[in-house]
Amino acid sequence: MGELLVFSLFFGTFFFLLPIFVYADAYVDVKENKCWFALSLYKFFKVFGGYLQITKDGIAFHLSEKKAVILPYQQMAPMRKKFEVTKGFQLYRFHQIIETGGEGRPAGVVMAAMLRSLASAVGSVMTSLHPFLSIKSGVLLTERTDLKLTVQAVTIFNGLILSVAFGKKILEAIINWIRKQRSTALWKRRRSSSRA
Repeated sequence: MGELLVFSLFFGTFFFLLPIFVYADAYVDVKENKCWFALSLYKFFKVFGGYLQITKDGIAFHLSEKKAVILPYQQMAPMRKKFEVTKGFQLYRFHQIIETGGEGRPAGVVMAAMLRSLASAVGSVMTSLHPFLSIKSGVLLTERTDLKLTVQAVTIFNGLILSVAFGKKILEAIINWIRKQRSTALWKRRRSSSRA
């Protein structure tokens, strides 16, 4: 019994302190209106993936050949607030490659130089705020007239941060439920007193 307790404490502490790396890989083809993506743990254990498309109703997430979920544009602002769970999720790496047309044309070269300068400026600001952050950006000129983007982003957190995030969401749900119950009870009391 004592050995089981020691092993449980060891592995529990190990899980809470072990850094968890979540890899998000994406490939965007503007001409085809598709963004292929994959989420994985430690780059080897795939969680899920698929592709998304921008439609007139919203963003369509295709998680399989037969399953798609549409996120309407009106729900994006409230969804953003729901995903702000904690500051413990740190961006660890952001690498991107932009493929743009215009090889051999002055306008294409100017566009590539502007994109490269913008990426360098943003990267400088981000690395000054977060010195541990790895940012790389590149621009490729092609003969085609399309625009493509390849991105790899890595987020790092641990079990303790994840537990705090879930605990925060549970507490928020409980507080909202209590407020709803109180407002409903107060409304019923006022209604009954007005009838009397």
